[in-house]
Amino acid sequence: MTTPPPEVAVVGLGYVGLPLAVALARAGVRVVGVDVNPDVRDAVTQARPPFFEPGLAEALVALDDGALTVADRLPDSVPDAVIICVGTAVDPATGRCDLGPLRAAVTAAAARITPDTLLVVRSTVPVGTCRDLVEPAMRQVTVSPLLAFCPERIIQGSAMAELASLPQIIGGLDDASAKRAEALFAAVCPDRVLVSSLEAAEMIKLICNAHTDLIYGFGNEVALAATARGLDATELIAAANLRYPRPDLSRPGFVGGSCLTKDPYLLMHSAAAAGYADMPMVAAARRTNERVPGHVVERVVAALTDPDTDRLADAKVLVCGIAYKGRPETDDVRGSAAIEVATLLRGRVGTLAGHDPIVRPERIADLGYQPVGLDEGVAGADAVVLLSDHPGYTRLTGDWLLGRMRGRGVVFDMWGLLDAELTGLEGLTYLRLGRG
Repeated sequence: MTTPPPEVAVVGLGYVGLPLAVALARAGVRVVGVDVNPDVRDAVTQARPPFFEPGLAEALVALDDGALTVADRLPDSVPDAVIICVGTAVDPATGRCDLGPLRAAVTAAAARITPDTLLVVRSTVPVGTCRDLVEPAMRQVTVSPLLAFCPERIIQGSAMAELASLPQIIGGLDDASAKRAEALFAAVCPDRVLVSSLEAAEMIKLICNAHTDLIYGFGNEVALAATARGLDATELIAAANLRYPRPDLSRPGFVGGSCLTKDPYLLMHSAAAAGYADMPMVAAARRTNERVPGHVVERVVAALTDPDTDRLADAKVLVCGIAYKGRPETDDVRGSAAIEVATLLRGRVGTLAGHDPIVRPERIADLGYQPVGLDEGVAGADAVVLLSDHPGYTRLTGDWLLGRMRGRGVVFDMWGLLDAELTGLEGLTYLRLGRG
């Protein structure tokens, strides 16, 4: 008799859950995708992902009939495993994690699982969440719950490739849980790393992203200091790294996204809950990185309010790059610099326009921008702000900008995409992060 393929429920079909659900289904696992949003369910049912992710739509279309079904709740027939991939946003005012969606998902799962069901938490959480929140709910069903924390580590824009290549961290409540989780992820992840506990796996996710935030934060600190001294941080960092056998300094640029802007706070609160109330390096890096959008606005505003040509109030400002990053491409605006830039410029300029090669116009409008095509946006613009490093913007030329912008145009280039093209160009004020 042929053993039927395992069945897995993936709860939450967003940037984390849907790529995993598709990867599992493609590997022969029967998958039920659960999402409370009817628009998401309809989109997945029609093989039309509700967000941009290279290769995801093609993989979804290629699935066998019935390999991935969609529902608004867990099925009555208990799956072999439930993987929770719901969002865990941070309150900007407090830096504390909203565990409400996770708590709701765990409560719903606990009402359906049996003692043989493996529950995997993939959502990013403060250290101790699985043991303090998830395990007690499961123990109402069984005295020996099967529970694992297996964090996502993918980057938007490369999700499908990274699912199959990055090491998958696995932390179990016990050996039985860890072994079940490893067997589950073996279908999609050839490289699996078992760690000693739930807490170890939870903290690994946080320290990875806090470390990334920290090293980029140093690059931004150098940029801000170099600007104050009238120096060029790009020159300083490139020369410092050249043929020097030490860890490279990071180039400056905005640190965004839902993870890097959130996980340092989760790490700090996790440490504080255990009695280590001060993580000054992590806190300082986050503060520095959060200063960057305001610094951009200050410099653009200063350039537009020259005493001889004060044009701020009726200025047209085009912001290019609404997604939180441009490489790899994504339409994810969570943690984007464009959010704060819009807040700081709205009401101070005549027209605030926004362009992004991937983000839908309605989403751009939701953030407070007038969505425009690139030609339309640059035409008559007093300032163009390049927030992301999307490769499409590297094709802009000085002559093209000079022929379309109004008067002496201002270009602020976060990532130096047009450095060689615009530095020293007559008729244009070219500003860069880290150049005084």
